Amino acid sequence: MHKRHAMAGIALAICLVSPTQLLAAATPDATLTQRHKFDIHVQPLSSALRELSAQSGVRILFPYDEVAAIRSRRIQGWLSTQDALARLLAGTELTSTPAGAGVIALAAPANRSAARRSPLALQYAQASLPGTGAQAMTMAPAPEPVEDATPIIVTGTRTTNRTVAESLAPIDVLGEKDLESSGKQSVRDLLGTLVPSINVSNNGAGASWAVRTLSLRGLGGDQLLVLVNGKRRHNTATLFINGSVQNGQSPPDLDLIAGNAIQRIEVLRDGASAQYGSDAIAGVVNIILKNDTSGGAALTMGSTADNGGWQGRWQVDKGFALGQDGGYVHLSADGVLQDNTITKSSPITGQFYPTGDPRNADPDRIRAKYGQPQVIGGNLGYDAMMPVGDSLELYSFGTYSKRHAAGWLTYRTPQAANNILEIYPEGYIPRIHVYDEDFQFAGGLRGEVGGGVHFDLSTSYGQDEVKYAQTTSLNPSLGPASPTHFYLGKLRFDEWVSNLDLSKEFDIGLAGPLSVAVGGEYKKNKFVISPGDAVSYINGGYIFPTGGWRGGTFASGIGSQGVIGFTPEGSGSWSRDNWSAYGNIEGKIVEGVEFGLAGRHEDYSDFGTTDTGKASLRIEPVRGIAIRGTASTGFRAPTLQQQHYNSSSTIGVVIDGVSQLRPVVALPVDSAAAQALGAVALKPEKSTSFSAGLVLTPLPNFNLTVDAYQIKVKDRILLSGTLSGTAVVDILNANGYAGNFGALIFSNAADTRTRGLDIVATHRADLGGIGHLTSSLSANFNKTIFTHIDPPPTGGSGVSFVARDRQGDLSEGTPRNKFIANFLWENGPINANLRATRFGKVTQRAALPVLHTADWVSCSAVSATCTSGYADEELKPKVILDLELGYKLAKGVKLSIGANNLLNTYPNKLKPVNRLAGSLYNAYAPYGISGGFYYGRFNLEF
Repeated sequence: MHKRHAMAGIALAICLVSPTQLLAAATPDATLTQRHKFDIHVQPLSSALRELSAQSGVRILFPYDEVAAIRSRRIQGWLSTQDALARLLAGTELTSTPAGAGVIALAAPANRSAARRSPLALQYAQASLPGTGAQAMTMAPAPEPVEDATPIIVTGTRTTNRTVAESLAPIDVLGEKDLESSGKQSVRDLLGTLVPSINVSNNGAGASWAVRTLSLRGLGGDQLLVLVNGKRRHNTATLFINGSVQNGQSPPDLDLIAGNAIQRIEVLRDGASAQYGSDAIAGVVNIILKNDTSGGAALTMGSTADNGGWQGRWQVDKGFALGQDGGYVHLSADGVLQDNTITKSSPITGQFYPTGDPRNADPDRIRAKYGQPQVIGGNLGYDAMMPVGDSLELYSFGTYSKRHAAGWLTYRTPQAANNILEIYPEGYIPRIHVYDEDFQFAGGLRGEVGGGVHFDLSTSYGQDEVKYAQTTSLNPSLGPASPTHFYLGKLRFDEWVSNLDLSKEFDIGLAGPLSVAVGGEYKKNKFVISPGDAVSYINGGYIFPTGGWRGGTFASGIGSQGVIGFTPEGSGSWSRDNWSAYGNIEGKIVEGVEFGLAGRHEDYSDFGTTDTGKASLRIEPVRGIAIRGTASTGFRAPTLQQQHYNSSSTIGVVIDGVSQLRPVVALPVDSAAAQALGAVALKPEKSTSFSAGLVLTPLPNFNLTVDAYQIKVKDRILLSGTLSGTAVVDILNANGYAGNFGALIFSNAADTRTRGLDIVATHRADLGGIGHLTSSLSANFNKTIFTHIDPPPTGGSGVSFVARDRQGDLSEGTPRNKFIANFLWENGPINANLRATRFGKVTQRAALPVLHTADWVSCSAVSATCTSGYADEELKPKVILDLELGYKLAKGVKLSIGANNLLNTYPNKLKPVNRLAGSLYNAYAPYGISGGFYYGRFNLEF
């Protein structure tokens, strides 16, 4: 019987391979050396061979029984057919032999008996050929579907065949379906919605509210590295001032990347400074741009339920082939028109008009305009590649953006000392205008130089230029002659980065090839501050006329109110450069045990050198159950913005127990005023991170990951709270900052420790005739504490640089926990996506005690009914529902309607004592203060 089976298999092979082809076997086959663009996902090797056949046109004869239990590797890029096949077979005992023109035969080791195989054990894979159907010569079962649940990753690894489930560290991959069905209108909000360990800052004031930051695992937005196609993304020029939770940061602005240019986003939730350099203490966000020839267009229109804020967004993208060898260029454009939201505000208490004005008795004092900014902007993007010769590729990608954002600041009453009644008899609200022009372009050459060595030589240049203007404002010190429109000045940040990466796989007798990567990087940064018009910052010395309101007193306010213009003294240009070198190895020691090691050396021109390292281990004792862990050190260099930013704005300062709007200056650490207050030169943050996790993939349609982590940051770079008091004001007056009532200063004055837990579970179910359901439940638990705080500097103002409010921002200002339950149902042309997000408790700590009654109403003097205390605000946990329903009207035509914050949920209202100038809702809420957003979207595919 066994002999008959063996003979039948041999006969089948002879029938499939014609005599002519067998005779031609000895002749070199040009079809095997022809290069193709391969894209073969990790899957059973039998189906991977079929994909290789389909993408190359070469037929493959293989022993199905030997192949069925083997999983393939990831094959991507321009390769010859024989090289692609060699990579697929690496680590197996299969060998390949040409069996004729356009035919390859695979064989198992000779010591395995063919008699043990079934008569149909030899299978044939081939591409569809003219005049033949796909099944004409394919005897194996239908190809298994590609396992989309385990996509290949390129972040946190230098190998090209690692999947999410096989990753040595926790990573999230958001694909095109996630991007489309999320309902979010920006990349930043998309990440905050779909990744539980990411929170979005929705609050801010002054010139920085237009840039909103991300927090990963409770750390800052500048401790999260952003890459585009694996290359470092430049930061915004704007420094995030008066933004509470994320104060003192200038991270990359994700809103300046077109959402429809993105193929997928990979979020590495693990320290990666040893792999990528500065900023990757919390992790990495890698945005992968579209690189195909598909196309689409979308129009989204929507508005909030109660507060206006209508929005229109149009998007179009299309890919085009370049040449006959697989080159391409994919172009994308994204435009947005967004109006202000104006949320409900509270009546403004206290004296409103000058003393004696009968209108002071009028209770109608609703004037504030809090909410999202008005935005007009557009983003362009491209990704292109062109093969060069047989083994090289020229590539380039880039983005260009322009944006005008405008928003209302804090209302000034008619009687205020920083108002001029002749100009604004009803008071005024300064309106800040932020004009962004941003671009980044990258280009490079990659490929194979021989001996299996792959290289990538690239350079990237990015720039963000931000101009500021202000309307409906004034400079009180100029009196009635003050203009109401001001040009405040300009910021610019430049970054040039060049990289050389080399990698090669070695067979040293381990269970899999040893991947070795080395590389170097050169980076140059430049930061520029340009002054505004003189009227935006000068002191005109105006004194209110005798006999009138406030007669004989100085007008309280120097420079344009809201944001004061950049001064010539605080302007300048600063630059630095650094170089780095890294090494990385990854390998499989034995089946089920994998490791990774990485090390990096950095040399900065302004503060010296630093070294970081990382070790990773993954053990899978039983298929479908794995444990993984990492240990790493990291660093973050202080940005040029943090070292040199100098600007003033009018914000709340507690004076005599009452919060008042007064000018506060952000000082560079090397200024005489900052040093008199106790500031010293900034040094890099250094971190030590540990993580341990469990990966469960017991079924092809279910996976669960649980990862615990601890991140210690030493010498954390923090912007202080508002340093105020008599000693501070005296130092400011003595060092050229007269008229300011407080200061903000950067320091390395604290160490922190963050501990947390990430849980991500996904299940995909085939519901038969009623469609498919993809369900996910994810959660993040996170806690940050201060392990050390420097005492107040000696010889300075005696004020701590890490005051009570700043401690609260980092330890309690973001949700302690966050849960996301998402359900995506698809059935033919219909789909529905329902998501519930529960944000845990958030606490906003007050910096200083204020005078208040038992009902938290502001009062003016300590008495039996008026006491002094900290007016902390607690945001209770809230569940936010998002829903989108879609219907495909025809092939490539889809209509969707949806809601973000379906139930129109608002955060807690502030205590009356904290309702400064009419504010009502707590802006620390990660879901914002504008309520529900409802929209419709029309999509085309072409």
